[in-house]
Amino acid sequence: MKKLLTMTAVSAMVAGMVAAEPSGTFRQAHELGFGAQSSLDPISKGRVFQITEKIMNRLVRPGLDGKPEPDLATSWESNEDATVWTFKLRDGIKFHDGSTFEAADVVYSLNRVLDPDSDSPARSAVKMITGVEALDDMTVQISLDTPFADMPLQLMDYRLRMLNEGSGDTIATTGNGTGPFKVETFDAEGTTVLVANPDYWEGAPGVAQMEVIGIADGQARLQALLGGQIDMERGITAQQQIMLTGSDKFNVQVIPTGNWRGLVFRTDVEPFNDVRVRKAVRMAADREELVKLVLGGQGVVACDAPVEPNDQYRADMSCPQDIEGAKALLAEAGYPDGIDVDVHVATLEPTWPTLAVAYQEQAAAAGIRVNVVQMPTDGYWSEVWMKKDVAATRWNERPADQALHEIYLSTAKWNESYFKDEAFDAMLAESRRELDFDKRKAIYVKAQQYLSENSGTLIPYTVTRLVGVSSRVKDLDAVKNDAVRWHKITVD
Repeated sequence: MKKLLTMTAVSAMVAGMVAAEPSGTFRQAHELGFGAQSSLDPISKGRVFQITEKIMNRLVRPGLDGKPEPDLATSWESNEDATVWTFKLRDGIKFHDGSTFEAADVVYSLNRVLDPDSDSPARSAVKMITGVEALDDMTVQISLDTPFADMPLQLMDYRLRMLNEGSGDTIATTGNGTGPFKVETFDAEGTTVLVANPDYWEGAPGVAQMEVIGIADGQARLQALLGGQIDMERGITAQQQIMLTGSDKFNVQVIPTGNWRGLVFRTDVEPFNDVRVRKAVRMAADREELVKLVLGGQGVVACDAPVEPNDQYRADMSCPQDIEGAKALLAEAGYPDGIDVDVHVATLEPTWPTLAVAYQEQAAAAGIRVNVVQMPTDGYWSEVWMKKDVAATRWNERPADQALHEIYLSTAKWNESYFKDEAFDAMLAESRRELDFDKRKAIYVKAQQYLSENSGTLIPYTVTRLVGVSSRVKDLDAVKNDAVRWHKITVD
């Protein structure tokens, strides 16, 4: 009997040391913002990031503290002037199709982004790269056209996933990556099924399957969470938070982020091609009040610069509402009786209509007559955004350099406000060449201050993310979406 008990105890101890087999299904939604153009190609405009983030890896990823940490690269170093960077790669990594991850795959993946013919929005994040070379199977050298001390930050971009060499023509449907989950079926407008990758380098995932369901409307996604059809919704409002916290079936994560929501005014069309008009429409906003009305107080006031509150380069600015100043600028620009503005929104982002109506009431005092136009959620990004003169917009957080380049550089593909300014472009170029941190920070701060005076984008706040989660879900990191360790999640 004693021997039997001892053997049983040893067996139990060994079982506890061995990771449990993946089990259960975790379900979430995506908003179908690109409709039929949805894709598994991480660098395409239609990429469904709720899927690509689970099936593909980067060289460098944000850690739980937001700082760069190894992913498929284990280490990196630069030469003295930061124009050449060398990355050591993780050995023994396999793609889902069984092929081995090597330096040639990194060369291919980055060159594919850099190729002007690829027309990728991710290109602006790494356009300073002039060459990518495999020094051996596990070492890659990246050469830049300018000194850039923050290069690892750029490689954290959520679109810069590593692909198998030569897979560009098929990746949009296969999703062949190295991540913790593999694509079983891809159906952007229905349910995409992902299955656990037992050979994932950080260990087998906690769940056997993930389902990513296309649900375009924000309210419909909330109802799906409440009804048990999905297990997580990463975009609930402060009002919805009250509903969820009142039930033991749900938990709510409160996550400060650099994600922002706002209104973009195209600077290439009248009357917003006049800097006085576009400054006036931004001065009319009471940002403190918008944080309260739209976010229930769960946000941080921003002064029209897209840099997150905890970024090392964030500018310390104030931007109180100034109705009289706005009226004076409009009159000076030739609009003494004010202007009429159609603001296009959709419920694919639940807070957009509330933001537009709240701004409508605030701006009226300055003679800015806002008409809120509700648009369909399906295809909003392809049919409304960057098409209409004024539209709601949103961006996920990015390092300061990347955000400023990708949103406002004259040649940036997703320059949504069509902001073309040689002085601003020169500041960005100077910032990347400057190796002294304090001097570099001063340039980034100056660039943000310049936007606060000249841009065509109203950025009233950065969002404190409220994530509604079913109580059956365990071990979901309470961090920004881009840093979540998806393989850690388990479900009861």
